[in-house]
Amino acid sequence: MMKKLFITATDTDAGKTFVACALTQALINVDKKVAVYKPIAAGCQLDKGILINEDAQLLSQFANCDQSIREVNPIAFVDPIAPHIAAKKADRKISINDINQGYQHIKATNAGADIIITEGAGGWRLPLAINQDSSNKNNKNIFLSDFVIDTKQEVILIVNMKLGCLNHALLSYQAIVADGLNCIAWIANSASEQPMLNFDENIASLEQLLPTPKMAQLSFYDDTTLSLHDKICAAANEIDLTLLSVD
Repeated sequence: MMKKLFITATDTDAGKTFVACALTQALINVDKKVAVYKPIAAGCQLDKGILINEDAQLLSQFANCDQSIREVNPIAFVDPIAPHIAAKKADRKISINDINQGYQHIKATNAGADIIITEGAGGWRLPLAINQDSSNKNNKNIFLSDFVIDTKQEVILIVNMKLGCLNHALLSYQAIVADGLNCIAWIANSASEQPMLNFDENIASLEQLLPTPKMAQLSFYDDTTLSLHDKICAAANEIDLTLLSVD
């Protein structure tokens, strides 16, 4: 049975793509076939008539399934802003049904894959559409988390190691669990070159506060002699795959 993993984070710029690529590489290192999905991306460049997001492109390069960039990232916007605002500017609507269809297409066309890794956008409760008419109860606010609930994915939470991460991590974890999903692990990621004060103490606090195991503790790779690809491969070696129950 294909394992379904969703990568979320405590906030934006937490290193979701970096970690998702590292996890993909770690699984490939143990001979797993991995498909990837990044349903929504904002901040794209037009290339030969296709909007290309650098993060989605990087993710697709690490996967070992035959996927086009449109399959990996079906919903793309030029402006690097919140998706529901970008959609309004582009006179588009984002629907959970469209996201689900893209996901089911990847599952169907990559039936031999062991795992599908989906990378979210922003944090857990990312809005996709906001009901402007509160009197119309049929129009509900739509969040990317609704898609994860519909598809019953297991969740991995990336904690951006910076001031405020304890609160952000706890609230994100509680929201995931309140949505009826299993947050199987968390990953501490140093996404900024600016080191966090009292880093070890904050790690210890998170280990005590979060009732789910730590899957990895990733340092900021400031070695300018290493390529981004090499840094991701180095991070892949730090991930504890035993938490995924993959043979």
